Amino acid sequence: MAITSDKAKIISSLIIAIALISVAGILGRHWRSSHISYQTISVTGLGQKDFKSDLMVWDATFSRSAKTLSDANRYINEDITQVKEFLTKKGIKENEITFSTVKINRDYKSIYNKEGNIIGNEFEGFTLVQQVIIEAKNIEVVEKMAGQIGDLIEKGIEFSANVPNYYFTKLKDLKIELLKQATEDAYLRAKTIAENANSSFGNLKNGTMGVFQITGQNSDEDYSWGGSFNTKAKYKSASITVKLEFDL
Repeated sequence: MAITSDKAKIISSLIIAIALISVAGILGRHWRSSHISYQTISVTGLGQKDFKSDLMVWDATFSRSAKTLSDANRYINEDITQVKEFLTKKGIKENEITFSTVKINRDYKSIYNKEGNIIGNEFEGFTLVQQVIIEAKNIEVVEKMAGQIGDLIEKGIEFSANVPNYYFTKLKDLKIELLKQATEDAYLRAKTIAENANSSFGNLKNGTMGVFQITGQNSDEDYSWGGSFNTKAKYKSASITVKLEFDL
């Protein structure tokens, strides 16, 4: 039986409608799967630990002046002997003591005329400056010694000490420990958020490590974008952040 023109049009319309419905379903499923992949949760975890420095670096300078270079050199060598003897008696080991190269300065005196104007300079002699550096792990011994340098000054040695620096020799291990702590903290935060939202999270999409910060304990030091590294405090606090992003 031949299909009339009107029936053919109806059949064609039904076929087109079914095709459009199928395409819409496919596009809808594709959009939903694509849309889900963009649903994420981002959390930041913190790793933090207080610790005590295990290395102290302390330096000081002393000087001697004389009319001739040979006399100044003899005097400074005598002072070096006394300083070394003082340090070793206070418990500092010889391999923890370093004497730097002597710095030589020429000394001049200004000459003034009757009007008070400088008209020239007159050579007076030489000043030799010696630096001594102590690098030791027995921090308490060095600190006790530093409080007794007045004994050297009483002997006529112009001894001037600088503020000590404190370091930690196991930073590599500390960083790994804090990274683990920060990652676990971030994971727990993500889990808590998801559970309280009646949801769950999937695979890790991205992870970013923050800067490593070392500040003095109980201090008001500001964190730096590039990371801070305190060397003046014996007792320090280290911290690091980790940002994790999960699929939902």
